[in-house]
Amino acid sequence: MKILYAIQGTGNGHISRAFEVIGHLKKYGEVDLLISGTQCDIKLPWKVKYRFHGMSFIFGKKGGVDLKETFLRSRPYEFLKEALTLPVYQYDLVLNDFEPVSAWACKLRNVKCVGISHQSAVLHPQVPKPRTRDIVGKAILKHYAPVSTAHGFHFKSIGQTVSTPVIRDDIRWANNRNKGHYTVYLPSYSDDKIIQVLSQFKNTKWHVFSKHTNTEYTADNIDIKPVNKEKFTKSLVSGAGVLCNAGFETPAEALFLGKKLCVIPMKGQYEQHCNAAFLESMGITTLNSFSKELERIQDWLDSKQPVQIKYPDNLADVIDEIMANNIKAACPELAVY
Repeated sequence: MKILYAIQGTGNGHISRAFEVIGHLKKYGEVDLLISGTQCDIKLPWKVKYRFHGMSFIFGKKGGVDLKETFLRSRPYEFLKEALTLPVYQYDLVLNDFEPVSAWACKLRNVKCVGISHQSAVLHPQVPKPRTRDIVGKAILKHYAPVSTAHGFHFKSIGQTVSTPVIRDDIRWANNRNKGHYTVYLPSYSDDKIIQVLSQFKNTKWHVFSKHTNTEYTADNIDIKPVNKEKFTKSLVSGAGVLCNAGFETPAEALFLGKKLCVIPMKGQYEQHCNAAFLESMGITTLNSFSKELERIQDWLDSKQPVQIKYPDNLADVIDEIMANNIKAACPELAVY
């Protein structure tokens, strides 16, 4: 069986999940990997057959997406060429983690594309939504990487199509402890802004992982480090808490480890505001502003009872179910009757 597994390369969450998914997919046959996007800092240890520019949202330094830079770096003609030339018809199954090139290649050729992503769960009618409606944001989330069918991941399981998060093995089996520091990942803020805010909490040690530096340095009580998967994991599992944007993978890992968690949704990112609404319903501290809610940050630092959820390791069951629903039509000689 030939499988194309297409992964979104904006941010690091999709790539992190891929480390766990790929091993399960290889049990079913030959797996080709596709990554599109320009904002990920983590590299896969497997050969990537297709590496595309795709459609990336560029992180800014003021808490949201840099719309101007996103527009300037967009390549619509290149994207169309990528979608038109990608040979999706050569595969028995196209599995898509919110990746637009393969999604649109399948849509243009009427090839089935199966979604397996967090974004597939965000629009579920039972998932908490932000109080403020965002019609444009919702439309982008729906049409950015359209799929035929989907299985999603969220902070809680919902029905038959939304499962709990995929927790990578180096988190699941880590030596979880508390050395007192706080791990920070806020890629949409500049280092200067982060230092300006966090330096006001002088009795707290911060480990900041930054997309805006290539070298490590220290400013007062703050260690600034380039994004690195191994170092981030080490800081996360040995810290007291996590301060991050309202993405999915990092908050889910913090919940699994039982770390104190505080999230700040990126401005103009509908998905992150949906995540924040879900986390807030679970008792997690969510901020609307990084610099204007210092008292709430202090209250969070002073809190004593973090939320902990021991998410089960059910990825194999999810992959098996996806294969059971698709393998008979795609590759009947492998189907179990």
